[in-house]
Amino acid sequence: MIGQLIVLLAGALTITVLTVIIGPAVFHYHLLQTDLPVGSDELVHIERAYRDALALALGVGLVVSLLAAGLVTWNLARRLRQTLHGLTSAVDELSRGHYSTRVPSVGAGTELDSLAATLNDMAARLDAVEETRRQLLSDLAHELRTPIATLSAHHEAMADGVIEPETAMPILAGQTVRLSRLADDISEVSRAEEGQLAVELRPFAVHDLLESILREWEERFETAEVALHLEMAARRSPMLDADPHRLAQVLGSLLSNALRHTSPGGTVTLSATMESSTVVISVADDGEGFTAEDQSRLFERFFRADSARTRENSGSGIGLTISRALVDAHGGTMDAASEGPGWGATFTIRLPRAIADR
Repeated sequence: MIGQLIVLLAGALTITVLTVIIGPAVFHYHLLQTDLPVGSDELVHIERAYRDALALALGVGLVVSLLAAGLVTWNLARRLRQTLHGLTSAVDELSRGHYSTRVPSVGAGTELDSLAATLNDMAARLDAVEETRRQLLSDLAHELRTPIATLSAHHEAMADGVIEPETAMPILAGQTVRLSRLADDISEVSRAEEGQLAVELRPFAVHDLLESILREWEERFETAEVALHLEMAARRSPMLDADPHRLAQVLGSLLSNALRHTSPGGTVTLSATMESSTVVISVADDGEGFTAEDQSRLFERFFRADSARTRENSGSGIGLTISRALVDAHGGTMDAASEGPGWGATFTIRLPRAIADR
């Protein structure tokens, strides 16, 4: 504000000085070109009238201009100060961990509004990260509660002589294994969400991968009395630049999930097709399916679509989370679809074909 006023005053002073020096001299020069005698009362009166009119017009004009410019400058400075104060306060609140803080847009200009929007976006992301952290801690507490309670109960029962150690040992060993597996799963999902899952890319045929997956899983499907089919539409197998072991891990997780949710007598189909420069791999079943509400949460860690399913018989709830992260690491996408409970589910993976195969 002070800087703007200095500039305005300097401009007003410059205009005043130049007008007072140059204006009367030019006017006097033109008067001398008339027939009025030099030093006459008429000439003096005319020059005095010119100076008075010039002083009055210049004074009023400068005062009005200074007032208008000062008012506009004050209003702009006030708005800028409010915006900068809001930005500073928001950053201070964010530094204290209050990630719900948002900066209101006050219309102080495109640049400051853009800065406010960027700051709000950053705050929203930090808020989401904090919510994810809280949810993770809640999920971990929930997952650990059951095995710890089982271990505690059986230790107390052995101490009271209610259960013989030989009877309790298999249960204790099973819960210990479950805790160990949970620790490994947590480490894996953390690395997946941080994008730190290593993949070793190399070219290979999709059909070879699917056939090896079929051979690996067909015995388990036969035992569960669920049919497993392989469908490959293309005569020539498409090629992928990917990590076959990681993709096998993804398909294994999807097949395990389909087997768990498909009743005896059902069917699971593993298929591969080509769409332009994309390879589409699908795992479809005619099992339990899921609701539209569950669809948006399927890839959340520790989420299970069937809440009635016991923890012992279901997975850890992070297989789909890791699978999507692995597909993302290959530059692909993964989604799920179902027409509703009882109508089965289809998980679809889309991966870019090898450049040499396009």
